[in-house]
Amino acid sequence: MTTYPHTAALMQRGTDFLGCDTAILCGAMSWVSERNLVAAISNAGGFGVIACGAMTPELLDTEIAATKALTAKPFGVNLITMHPALFDLIAVCRKHGVTHVVLAGGIPPKGSVEAIKADDSGIKVICFAPTLALAKKLLRSGADALVIEGMEAGGHIGPVSTSVLAQEILPALADEHLIFVAGGIGRGEAIASYLEMGAAGVQLGTRFACASESIAHPDFKKAFFRASAREAIASVQVDPRLPVIPVRALKNKGTEEFTAKQREVAALLDAGEVDMGEAQLQIEHFWAGALRRAVIEGDVENGSVMAGQSVGMVTKEEPAADIIAELMSQCEAALAR
Repeated sequence: MTTYPHTAALMQRGTDFLGCDTAILCGAMSWVSERNLVAAISNAGGFGVIACGAMTPELLDTEIAATKALTAKPFGVNLITMHPALFDLIAVCRKHGVTHVVLAGGIPPKGSVEAIKADDSGIKVICFAPTLALAKKLLRSGADALVIEGMEAGGHIGPVSTSVLAQEILPALADEHLIFVAGGIGRGEAIASYLEMGAAGVQLGTRFACASESIAHPDFKKAFFRASAREAIASVQVDPRLPVIPVRALKNKGTEEFTAKQREVAALLDAGEVDMGEAQLQIEHFWAGALRRAVIEGDVENGSVMAGQSVGMVTKEEPAADIIAELMSQCEAALAR
């Protein structure tokens, strides 16, 4: 068995916290991060995370049970904070004894962290922190670990690059808290640099989207293989009153359709036919549907092919275990120099 002593030493806090061999989390990609990929990553020593996305509590219940049938290793569940059934989804996670819950998509609503941790459940809470000030607030509010994700990532993104976030947040917090770095990571050398800065581990999505175990449509994977970094572009906000989180995806007709969808929702907002919360949900449902068209149906022209800028480093389909082994080997070589 290959060992990575330098990497393992720097990942120790992360692996202890996650309960796995390798402090590499798989980003929660809707329709992609389901039982097959999640179990494969956890079985390979990484940390798989189910993307709950727009799932109902019943669907999440089924997905967790199905994932447990494929792996005895720890895995997490990613919940969207604006989900209308968030507290019901939390109850499903508690029922199954999920070890880690990731809260994404905004500041956790009042009582959500407490609901996860009620009755000394032992569940660890991981939150996304886009700024140093918010990172400190989330840690005070009960987050056990943070993910800082730069704009190079695929899917929903913030405005700041990974390297800047890392320089701002890791020196201030990494000594006393667990911080995982995400966004644009495609090789082990980048992982090494963040570990040396104090990160407890990393999160990758794009590198895993085309793993052999990913159920993504062959045409979705081919789009990744053909793409370069500059083709993974961020969506544009049409109306400043509509707080739409930008999404990074490969440029296609679906990208243009999103611009039209924003105008449609803004018009409904103007007419008083929807409130701001409903407007945001409509946007989220658009993305869920567009992503499904691309991932499941293979419509890479009209669907949303969400991808990070590391997409240019995804050149072939390979098992999740091979991806993790390559990243670890590259990281170890960099640290051993």
